[in-house]
Amino acid sequence: MASVLGQKLEGLTDFSKLEKPVRSHLRNVYSCLAATMIAAATGAYVHVVTDYLKGNFLSAIASIGLLILLGATPPTSTYNQKMRLGFLLGFGFFTGLGMGPLLDAVISINPSIIPTAFLSTCVIFGCFTLSALYCEQRKWLYIGGLLMSGLSFMLLLSIFNLFFQSRLMFQVNLYLGMAVMCAFVLYDTQLIVEKRRRGDTDYIWHCVDLFLDFINIFRQLLIILAQKEEGSRQKKRD
Repeated sequence: MASVLGQKLEGLTDFSKLEKPVRSHLRNVYSCLAATMIAAATGAYVHVVTDYLKGNFLSAIASIGLLILLGATPPTSTYNQKMRLGFLLGFGFFTGLGMGPLLDAVISINPSIIPTAFLSTCVIFGCFTLSALYCEQRKWLYIGGLLMSGLSFMLLLSIFNLFFQSRLMFQVNLYLGMAVMCAFVLYDTQLIVEKRRRGDTDYIWHCVDLFLDFINIFRQLLIILAQKEEGSRQKKRD
């Protein structure tokens, strides 16, 4: 039994079908992703636990500014790469800081929602990532247009809901956003592999795509779980 389980676990981490440069590139991408997630967790911790900085409009401007600096700095030298890594970590920090108000709202409902949402996001992200890496035909690259259409529809729905204030529209947008972000994990993972095969070695910028996917799934799950918790409390009161 143990040997069979060991073989299955070994199979999950066997990426021999991918070329060696691609495997090396993916290690760099996911190492940067782990570091950026730590920076984001630090930013969220600073907002929730301390009074030094708070997530607000300025933190959003800072994160956008750092992302622009990251994209504008070419990876042409070791110095530039170190500077770009600093921009990436700063972007992660201010993104986590910007999630502070949402985390405050969730904590006021039930603090256990946060670890539940995080672990669920890790499982979802990991499953979709493995699915993308094991798919040999790279068929998920063809859903890019569909995903862009989904994002456009969500944007229009959000604009309409500013006027109608419909709970149904909000729920549709929420769950549709969750589905679109999960699909983006498939798309972005396979896109990173194909970009590396075509000579693009910018693992820091590739990390940004996956980081945004992770954060958006986490945010959607926080809202969904918080809504369910409030709904269950309301039923108990009634």
